[in-house]
Amino acid sequence: MAVFLESAQGVLMIILMVAVGYYLAARKWFDDHSTRLLAKLVTQVALPPYMIVSITHDFSKQELLRLLPDLRFPVLSMLLLMIIAWGLVYLLHIDPSRRGLFASMFFNSNTVFVGLPINLAIFGTKSLPYVLVYYMANTTIFWTIGVYFIQHDGRSNERMSLRLILQKVFSAPLIGFMIGVVLVMLNWHIPVFLNQTFTYLGGLTIPLSMLFIGISVFNAGILNMRLNRYSIGILLGRFVIAPLLMTVLVAKSDMPNLMKQVFILQSCMPVMTNAPVVAKLYNADANFASIMVTETTLLSLVVVPVMMVLIKQVV
Repeated sequence: MAVFLESAQGVLMIILMVAVGYYLAARKWFDDHSTRLLAKLVTQVALPPYMIVSITHDFSKQELLRLLPDLRFPVLSMLLLMIIAWGLVYLLHIDPSRRGLFASMFFNSNTVFVGLPINLAIFGTKSLPYVLVYYMANTTIFWTIGVYFIQHDGRSNERMSLRLILQKVFSAPLIGFMIGVVLVMLNWHIPVFLNQTFTYLGGLTIPLSMLFIGISVFNAGILNMRLNRYSIGILLGRFVIAPLLMTVLVAKSDMPNLMKQVFILQSCMPVMTNAPVVAKLYNADANFASIMVTETTLLSLVVVPVMMVLIKQVV
């Protein structure tokens, strides 16, 4: 019960901030332009300095060298989920126009806008590098294999260039992470004025992320949520199959317990917020993607405290 209450308090903080974003969106404070601006502020202004400060403050060279090889666990997990997803595509008779999108949403998770603040709220800053290891695998697979699947659903001749894919993979947060790793490896210290500036900018990450989620939930519309074979398949993948699979993969490994817990929690995060954007780009079913982002984001706020209790029992 103590574990549940501890996790619930961290998630309650998240829910309150999401509720503020939802309320402000309902009051018409935000339009499409301001929502996109929030997303850019988080990913391009707040997250990169947050990565640099956290990595350089909390980790040594030896710890990072032990950390990076464990990238294989989220990669293997997502590849196995991909196989399971395509099995369910035929088992559930998913419409051909949704198959790639279904598979992509099944094996990719929202590791930044939801995963990062939830892990920080529950585990603290020590969890950040583990969150980012999962993020590296997740974002690379989404912007390559995931986008490829969604592209084949659409009725568009538009193709994403290699240059654009590399820009998406090597995003500002990932570059911030890489800079932090280089600084630690070389034992370099950033000047005090930069450290303080990065700390203040990084402090925007969690509240802006939560406002963005609240706005996105309002825009998608809670009344659009419904259960059918499509949504049940995605919910099963995100909240049951993915964490079970990750638990099996990491249970007997020698990685730190905190890393195991973060990987399991990251694996059951909601659908990536980029999925509707990519679906719209390729004329795939963007409405279906938006609804699944909303459903999985809302349900994750209920699932996380329960998942934390189960994780504590297993790991």
